[in-house]
Amino acid sequence: MGRGRAWHLCLLAVPFLGGGGLATAALYPQDGRRDLTGADLDHYKGAGVLWCRRPDGVPQKAAAAWLVADPSLVVLNAHNFRDRRLEQTRPVSDCYFQIAGRNYEFAADSLRLGTAPGADALHITDDWAILRLASPADAVPQPLPVPPDLPTGEVSVRVTMVSPAGHENYRGPSSLERCTIRRIDPPSEGAIRRARHDCNDGYGGSGSGLFDEAGRLIAMQSASSVMNAKHGFDPEFHYGSALLFEGQLVDTLKSLARPGRE
Repeated sequence: MGRGRAWHLCLLAVPFLGGGGLATAALYPQDGRRDLTGADLDHYKGAGVLWCRRPDGVPQKAAAAWLVADPSLVVLNAHNFRDRRLEQTRPVSDCYFQIAGRNYEFAADSLRLGTAPGADALHITDDWAILRLASPADAVPQPLPVPPDLPTGEVSVRVTMVSPAGHENYRGPSSLERCTIRRIDPPSEGAIRRARHDCNDGYGGSGSGLFDEAGRLIAMQSASSVMNAKHGFDPEFHYGSALLFEGQLVDTLKSLARPGRE
């Protein structure tokens, strides 16, 4: 997510550079984020962090990532590895997955992207990727998501955004915020819809999970309009974009999950 530009102009795949960042900035006038606690991590299972190495070999936080349906399957945004034109921005081998204080390498050549064969651009609803770990994580994954039974159009769905990698514009290393999905767009070719929401987000928050009031993972953050603007939610010009766990994404997870591991 870029700063000072609308999300539709630029989906960046640059690592989150860590540190305290702009602690007073936010997307919206109200900022209800708080630090994740140990109890939160027990509740929102599968919450992890993608770390990627700089050219000098120093690892840095890149984004949120989720262990889902199987102890070896990780779901995250495709834009961590591809730009808007689907050009590679970093190899998977430069990154690893961290969960419950342990680091896990990814299996070589396991990257599955949400884009259709022959696609020449990355869009919100296909901005997902699935990677398999070289060895199963010693952690409990999120259950295989059940596609949410939500109507297309204007809605008011209370959610919790869980950001295990935090945001550059938030003081803590991770955060949680209660917020609202306000609109759901018609489905893409992959039968996945975009949810427009008013959750505060920031650089490094890509891949944050949106959970409904029953605690189910229903969407994954992809991008936001102008960073740190502190404007009110506007469904056309100032909003966050998440892709719902449905359609091709859930079908692919189901096909890759090992029997008895969901």
